[in-house]
Amino acid sequence: MTPLKALPQPNLRVYNTLTRQKEPFVPLVPGEVRMYTCGPTVYNYIHIGNARAAVVFDVVRRYLAYRGFRVTYVQNFTDVDDKLINAAREMGLSVPEVAERFIAAYREDVRALGVRDPDVAPRVTEHIPEIIAFIQELIDKGLAYEADGDVYFRTARFPEYGKLSHQPLDELMAGARVEVNEKKENPLDFALWKKAKAPDEIAWDSPWGRGRPGWHIECSAMSRKYLGDSFDIHAGGQDLIFPHHENEIAQSEGLTGKPMARYWLHNGFVNIKGEKMSKSLGNVLLVRELRRQHDPMALRFFLLSVHYRNPINFSEELLAQAEAGLARLRTAVENLRFALGGAKEGAAEPDVMAVVDGLRARFVAEMDDDFNTANAITVLFDAAREANQYVRREAAVRGSVQAFLDLFAELAEEVLGLAFTPQPDASGEDAAFVAEVERLIAERQEARKRKDWATADAIRDRLNRMGVIVEDTPQGVRWRRK
Repeated sequence: MTPLKALPQPNLRVYNTLTRQKEPFVPLVPGEVRMYTCGPTVYNYIHIGNARAAVVFDVVRRYLAYRGFRVTYVQNFTDVDDKLINAAREMGLSVPEVAERFIAAYREDVRALGVRDPDVAPRVTEHIPEIIAFIQELIDKGLAYEADGDVYFRTARFPEYGKLSHQPLDELMAGARVEVNEKKENPLDFALWKKAKAPDEIAWDSPWGRGRPGWHIECSAMSRKYLGDSFDIHAGGQDLIFPHHENEIAQSEGLTGKPMARYWLHNGFVNIKGEKMSKSLGNVLLVRELRRQHDPMALRFFLLSVHYRNPINFSEELLAQAEAGLARLRTAVENLRFALGGAKEGAAEPDVMAVVDGLRARFVAEMDDDFNTANAITVLFDAAREANQYVRREAAVRGSVQAFLDLFAELAEEVLGLAFTPQPDASGEDAAFVAEVERLIAERQEARKRKDWATADAIRDRLNRMGVIVEDTPQGVRWRRK
């Protein structure tokens, strides 16, 4: 897909958690975007909340590329921490074995949702030397200290601590969930390196003894390696604002003296029937189970149907609405593909191109406004209505039909990642079903030619009972399954 360059890139505005306002998007290097998204901790299958971040920031990446930027997209895997260690013990596996299992599962789940692989997918365990070096630099600068094999960051030495979550230090001190730890100089100090607790625990040698990295330091070290001291976008779920992203800023900016990221983007929570998703409530929905029950593209459509910064409520009823909405768009595309075969030759008509260009401009305007996929989908519904009205004409022109098809391929498939694949060739039992449908439709057509309306209606009723909808169009008869 050729990137869109008809409109100037500065029209794009994004909401920056750091400043709490929408700002013009201006990357550090003109024409290039460097973006880091916090990936999963791979100790279990991902839930619908994890999937929202993956889908939302996949669309951000896609749209930036569509707008003509060269995007470098990095998303990490946390493949060692307490959760993996506990899971490994429960499963009777090693930590690397647990990580490999759930990295593979994650990729399978998000690819089914149309999420593209990142340009770089670093793992913590592959970057221990960089993490140790980063920690040592913080110690040398007086920003970190060792205490009995653990290393902590001195939050008091970073005056801007709390600027992302917009909380002063005294409120953070009162509200943060901090474990009582006599080794810390300050309750808000956080671990950069954790001393191994048992001889059989996964660990690496370091200047402070055997241990492993803390959670926050990994993203600082890996983003610095692949994107530099400063980059354009750091993204993740709203739950990561504090403490994870707050601590990343303290580490990275404390060390380099430069802004870590120019824009901080965070997606809202997924609630289940109005309640927060949590293990204690027993309402955690795994993507692996959901996509067995539902079309993965409908799940993607659902996750994009609300602005990414707003919470989204999951229920079977709302998902059914998403499935119906996606079906509307798919039907419009199917109608266009069918009409293409019977359309007369000719270039796209000027009035049709005016409609198509107007729809594209509206879509871009919505996406330029902080990636508003909800409103962009509304534009797609308008495009479906316009397309359906056009193919009902007696003399549809091939170029005009193709212009609508190209619009859906460009906006719905390329930018939003909603796959509108043609129905695959039938085989086996399905081939027999299709052959029977085609035979009945041919019989119905013969009855209509004889003006035997009773027989034609009886055949339509039979097809309906078989789960087949028959549509008489100016381009001929077409059918689809309910």
